[in-house]
Amino acid sequence: MQNRAVVITLAVVVALLCSYYLSFTLVSRGIQKDATEYARKADGEVDFRKRQSYLDSIWREPVYNFLGAEFTYQEVKNNELKLGLDLQGGMQVTLEVSPVEILRAMSGNSRDPQFLQALQRAREMQQNSQDPFVTLFVQAYEEINPQGQLRDIFATSANRERITFESSNDEVAQVLQSEVDDAIDRSFQILRTRIDRFGTTQPNIQRLPGTGRIQVELPGADDVDRIHKNLTSVAKLEFLEVAEGDEFFPSLQNFIAYLSEHEDDPAIVSIVGQRQRPATPATDGNNPFGEGQENEADPFGDSAADATTTTVGPADSASAAAGDTADLANQLATADTMATDSLPQGSLFFDLFQVTQRGDLFVNVRDTAKVNDLLALPQVRSMFPSNIAFAYDVKPFGDTEEFVTLYPVKRTRGGVASLEGDVITDARQDFGENGQPEVTMQMNATGAKKWKKLTGENIGQRVAIALDNQVYSAPVVNGEIPNGSSSISGNFELQEAKDLANILKAGKLPAPTRIVEEAIVGPSLGREAINQGLVSVAAGLGLVVLFMVLYYSTGGIVSDVALLANVFFILGIMAQPQLGTALTLPGIAGIVLTIGMAVDANVLIFERIKEEIARGNSPAAAIKLGYQKALSSIIDGNMTTLLTAIILFLLGTGPIKGFAVTLIIGILCSFFTAVFLTRVIVEWSVKRGRVPSFETSISRKIFNNVHLNVVANRKKAYIFSGSLIVVGLILMFTMGLNFGVDFTGGRSYVVDFNAPVVASDLKATLTDDFENAGTEVKTYNGNSQLKVTTSYLANDESEEADNQVRAALQKGLSEYSDLNPQVVSSSKVGATIADDIKNSALESVFLALAVIFIYVYVRFNRSWQFGLGAVVALFHDVLTVLSAVAIARVLGLQLEVDQVFVAAMLTVVGYSINDTVVIFDRIREYIQDNPRLRVIDLLDEAVSSTLSRTMMTAVTTLFVVLVLFLFGGAVLKGFSFSLIMGVLLGTFSSLFIAPGLIVDTTKSETKTAVKA
Repeated sequence: MQNRAVVITLAVVVALLCSYYLSFTLVSRGIQKDATEYARKADGEVDFRKRQSYLDSIWREPVYNFLGAEFTYQEVKNNELKLGLDLQGGMQVTLEVSPVEILRAMSGNSRDPQFLQALQRAREMQQNSQDPFVTLFVQAYEEINPQGQLRDIFATSANRERITFESSNDEVAQVLQSEVDDAIDRSFQILRTRIDRFGTTQPNIQRLPGTGRIQVELPGADDVDRIHKNLTSVAKLEFLEVAEGDEFFPSLQNFIAYLSEHEDDPAIVSIVGQRQRPATPATDGNNPFGEGQENEADPFGDSAADATTTTVGPADSASAAAGDTADLANQLATADTMATDSLPQGSLFFDLFQVTQRGDLFVNVRDTAKVNDLLALPQVRSMFPSNIAFAYDVKPFGDTEEFVTLYPVKRTRGGVASLEGDVITDARQDFGENGQPEVTMQMNATGAKKWKKLTGENIGQRVAIALDNQVYSAPVVNGEIPNGSSSISGNFELQEAKDLANILKAGKLPAPTRIVEEAIVGPSLGREAINQGLVSVAAGLGLVVLFMVLYYSTGGIVSDVALLANVFFILGIMAQPQLGTALTLPGIAGIVLTIGMAVDANVLIFERIKEEIARGNSPAAAIKLGYQKALSSIIDGNMTTLLTAIILFLLGTGPIKGFAVTLIIGILCSFFTAVFLTRVIVEWSVKRGRVPSFETSISRKIFNNVHLNVVANRKKAYIFSGSLIVVGLILMFTMGLNFGVDFTGGRSYVVDFNAPVVASDLKATLTDDFENAGTEVKTYNGNSQLKVTTSYLANDESEEADNQVRAALQKGLSEYSDLNPQVVSSSKVGATIADDIKNSALESVFLALAVIFIYVYVRFNRSWQFGLGAVVALFHDVLTVLSAVAIARVLGLQLEVDQVFVAAMLTVVGYSINDTVVIFDRIREYIQDNPRLRVIDLLDEAVSSTLSRTMMTAVTTLFVVLVLFLFGGAVLKGFSFSLIMGVLLGTFSSLFIAPGLIVDTTKSETKTAVKA
């Protein structure tokens, strides 16, 4: 084989990279185990606060040395193989910014009845439409009031610069849509800041493209009520004076002295731990950082100075921007400075804080929790004036973003800010006269009056702009601002200026978010899922490895080596942080499925090699020809499955996307290992005089001289499939399918009991509590774990409705109190998002079919008979699998049709087309070799010649999907059952339906109507 060295080099490089990335996972697991043991109490329970404290303490400490390169625990966590929520527990929340409230606010809370009616009508329309809410609102308003003008409602004083009494409805709609889009951006920035406070490892937030929704993942989160409150509350924007000079320095010096004298106080030790004192105290009185830390200011770079060069002044004056602020910054840096030469160096204070001559405090990010607890101690709190509070800067700084500024800010009695953000009428990013980015903002009359007083009293001082008590900017006031029109200028990057403008607008309009989809997985359920996944992988891999050896002898051993390498590569690639992927339970299913499908290429190759040996070729020549002739079918089969996986990735969400990522990686890895890696091993073995055997005594006796009469029996096949589809459709229309909440909307709960509970009894109990709404109760993982799904208040996505449904559930469960019922997971899908998920699922299926038709049509020389045969066979597979699910429901097997089920259906499509393309490829080959014969004369022989490969692929895939069905858990029950039916029915359609259609669409009197 040419380029053998390239294959070996690539395999070695990929293996080393995978080992490198997976090593972080091993180190991380070891550290977490150590933390658990450290926090284990005498009774065996784990103190999770103590465990988290342990992990926080080493967050930025080196914990792993790889060939001389040291990695902190933070870097280890960032590089480990991520686990989805279903494998480790936590929360996933999809939020939607409420456009109704934004439009209400922009109208000045208009009470116009037609306006209110249009809002209500648009909300109803949104449940069955994917159009933007503003589009639906305008459409509803024009239907209700055909002659009405939106400018009459929205041309308020707050909007006068953008909406006038001459604006058309289209122009008003553009402004409204712009405000809604800004609100989504604003909410995204706010939530991105908030999620860091939840104490969870590796939180993730992302905007869902094209939906106006925001998805938040919080692994390990358990305080559901607190998270709900933080995610859905309206942002609070404030302007706060920064305490400086004599207002703050004496109190700070008292605090430093107190910490120095009370390091062994039990209250302080409980917060910071027993301190290790330095052997030699620092003696450099002029260095605020202590001896040996002269360069500690350097990591701050220019970031600390930047805070003093940002200024706020009148909007019509740019004199304070850029260069002019440098002199002011220099003056401030030397004024009101602390007497740092008198501070006790080497004390506890300097373990936690760094302080500049001016008195600015910097805290290591990892120490913020300790600092918060210290400042909350009553004896410490009393040292500072009652009007002084503390707020962190929102953005860490330094070369590694290790430090954060702590601002002492002033509040009035009751903790009220000097000025709140509701007075802002507009804010936008602009450019100053020097061309530098700046932010301009306007206030209403009340705000302008207060702003004039505030800026007049703080000339030369800083005013912090804080959102949710986190400081986004602290500009220096360069003059009294009399009219409420201000500009904030300084060392802004363009994006920073845009972000600050968006933050300031958080005080202009209320933009509450509502939870439209939610999944909560308890840690116990996550551990159970991991165990089920590991069992599935191990059992599926073991069965395939054993079967390949029994059927293909030493060739099977070679295939098994490639198979193990394939699994290793998949996990190693998924661990790379650049991909941003996580391993989920459906992802494990993807790996298990890849195990079954990965052997397909080797089966194709080995069967071709056996054919060439049977024709009298030498082993070396047979191996070469086998790899060459199988390549076309392998490429076609992998390409069709890959196209299906890409569609799943582009259109799918949540579990479907995780499954798609794993499948894409698995397909690419299996192609490399099965085609290239095995060939290197086989040819190396031949050169050493050890020719692999590709058959055993078992395989010699199977499929020998088997001849299928596809042409003669095709109509019988049509009748069988048609009957199955008709029965299934009748059952689907009369009984329906068991749709999950992600297709219907509603709420679902998994409840764990100490002993078995009859599902029908619990359903009868809950029916009254759920006010006779649609309710389903079924066993989940054994009879002691039940899944409750209800449509009660399904159209109400408010938190009040969530609490009401949960209370109704708890009331019903109270009758089983002796069995200690525990809700171990829950999920909620709003009616609007359920409709979007259904549409997305349908789009995925039809797009996959269209793409496959085009690929087959082009690949087979634009023969429409091949394309039609493939797509009709795929429709057959989808309908027959759905029919099988409907029949299974009659027989008592309750299978949920949800997003994971759709992933299964598209996997069936990919698997079946793989089978079909291999058979088509052999038909094409026979046509090319026998151009004078009719298709009808060639078809039976072509199909029969691939039968061994078709059945071997089906058997190996069935092994792993049966393992999934038996050991994969309730989440994957519907998925694995669909795949079992898909393998059986897909193999049937590949053998009889698709080839039969080629015969029926080709003119019999023509020697061959299909292009060769």
